[in-house]
Amino acid sequence: MGVTKTDLFTEEQNELAKVAKVLAHPARIAILQYLIQSNTCINGDLVQELGLAQATISQHLRELKETGIIKGSIEGVSVNYCIDPIRWSEIQHLFETLFSGFPKIPGCC
Repeated sequence: MGVTKTDLFTEEQNELAKVAKVLAHPARIAILQYLIQSNTCINGDLVQELGLAQATISQHLRELKETGIIKGSIEGVSVNYCIDPIRWSEIQHLFETLFSGFPKIPGCC
């Protein structure tokens, strides 16, 4: 496997790529949409909602949590997950900065 040259890129470019990679799975998008809609959720709810195995859901939750997009709190034997509003705002800013850099001029090339 090749070595990536992340030091050639800005911190913002590396962060945006990291977040984009985590968001690049439809199950994770579905999890985020469910969390946005419900505002909180118990891990077991996702199994019923998405129809994926518990282990698969847990793996996707771990990826989202490692990036800071979601956070969880333990209540008894359940873990409640929600979107971290501060991190969500940071990610929104990263993407807005990228997308707003494109001129809104009709036609191209």
